[in-house]
Amino acid sequence: MLVYGDAPRREDPRRLLDALGVALREVAAAPPGLARHAALVAVLIEAGELAQGLADAGFAERGEDAPGPAEAAAMALLGAIAAAVLESWRSGFVCTGPLPTAEIAAAMPDTILCKRAEGFAHYALFPEAYGAAAAALPEGPLRVIGLRSIGTTLGAVVAAACGAPPAVTLRPTGHPFRRKVQPSPKLAASLLADPAARFAVVDEGPGLSGSSFGAVLDFLGQRGVLEGRIHLLPGHGGEPGPQANEAARVRWSRLARHPAPVDTLLLDATAGLPRWAADHLGSPDAPMEEITGGGWRRLRSPDPADWPAVHPYLERRKFLHRSGGRTWLLKFAGLGRQGLEAEARARRLHAAGFTPEVAGLLHGFLAERWVNEARPLDPEACDRPALLAHLARYLLFRAQHLPAGEEEGASPRALWEMARHNTAEALGAGPAARLDAWEPHLAALGARLRRVSTDNRLHAWEWLVLPGGRLLKADAVDHAAAHDLVGCQDIAWDVAGAAVELGLPAKEREGLRAAVGADATLLDFLTPCYLAFQLGYYTMAAGAWSGGEEAVRARAAAGRYAAGLERVLARS
Repeated sequence: MLVYGDAPRREDPRRLLDALGVALREVAAAPPGLARHAALVAVLIEAGELAQGLADAGFAERGEDAPGPAEAAAMALLGAIAAAVLESWRSGFVCTGPLPTAEIAAAMPDTILCKRAEGFAHYALFPEAYGAAAAALPEGPLRVIGLRSIGTTLGAVVAAACGAPPAVTLRPTGHPFRRKVQPSPKLAASLLADPAARFAVVDEGPGLSGSSFGAVLDFLGQRGVLEGRIHLLPGHGGEPGPQANEAARVRWSRLARHPAPVDTLLLDATAGLPRWAADHLGSPDAPMEEITGGGWRRLRSPDPADWPAVHPYLERRKFLHRSGGRTWLLKFAGLGRQGLEAEARARRLHAAGFTPEVAGLLHGFLAERWVNEARPLDPEACDRPALLAHLARYLLFRAQHLPAGEEEGASPRALWEMARHNTAEALGAGPAARLDAWEPHLAALGARLRRVSTDNRLHAWEWLVLPGGRLLKADAVDHAAAHDLVGCQDIAWDVAGAAVELGLPAKEREGLRAAVGADATLLDFLTPCYLAFQLGYYTMAAGAWSGGEEAVRARAAAGRYAAGLERVLARS
């Protein structure tokens, strides 16, 4: 099933460098505290994307990793920022140490492709945790290898923590489960020059196969580096996923591993999220409660029979902080730019009356009111005209006030390819072929499309009904910036989603479409695409649970979307 996606952004590296200079000066002028530290981490992430983009541009030009002057200068700048981040963290956000000047004298390409670091954006992977992991590395000469994309930044943090030379970044390429790396002969010789040096290989993951780590291990092993000289710094302490072969699993088990202690840092009551929440929201009435992975459902619906299916890998981390009789939801919205953009959307939506109160952004965690007395919407038992009128106002607000860039979402062709693939996998070649009628019109559909920050999550349980009957939209700020291929779409995508999730008959669907000004042809195209995406999402969710009641829920959800998709295609 096709679900995941994360398109790179095309950027001018000089513009990025200028922006880094401005941001560093703002950090230098800011008062000590969590907000300054979060701003400094945002600069670290932006500098990492610049270094990654330059390295990938060089790789594309040369066909191998052979860092030139611009790449080397970018890694030196990134390393200096990483050292400042670690000093800020270790000092309790009191000081940063010297901040570098954002300068790269070497020539840079006109444009680069920057990839969003998934761990920083979606999975609450904090770079500070890699500084803590590096403390377990033995003393002595060390070469740090960071795997692009996110390993660019994480490798710089490890090198700074150990006082090692700037990290070297490598780009794993090839089949997702059989990656390889291609350092130039000169770079390989430089890495292997000291026979006494140890190697720290840094990345998030391991994922389904662990093949990105494996690509570097293959490279080192083929050049005679003994396994005792190799240390792995992954994002978690688990094993590679189900696509790893037995030899890779055995090798993984033999090697020294130092997982990033994210939870140890994040949940530290004296210096982590509980402390940040207490400082900004008030002293807690009870210990902070995690409700990730569907834990929130029991607070909304006590009967498990009413619980919706959830995807354990694609749900953001969530906690509840109770203080002074009020409850706050702390949801990971992203470090750096992504978190700030989510906070801005949340404030605009709340000011317009659609979403809960916003208290601020706590180093990646968006704090919103958790309304204890609210209950999930029952579309069949509610005031339908009032629901449709509110839904129209909500979608029209998003269409008018939350514009998005042209590169911030999947193209009609990408959506069509996803829909055709998922339909063929679930329903067979015949139903999938019915989508072929759209293929000649994809360019014209693209011309009709006007991207906005769509909600992308209009399921009934996401609508909260207050005791007086007022509706609030939960989880409204970041599904268009999730780790999937959909992204920001035309508002017709949300009309399709509302029609599917709230069971709108044709007359109500058409009334909603007209009220928000959605294009009728786009809506007809996006409806099977929406169903096919949800089908893929819940099919993958069922596989992620590997059995039990949660897998049953997810398979039932996938079955409902498959049936809906089959009905829509039968009418086409």
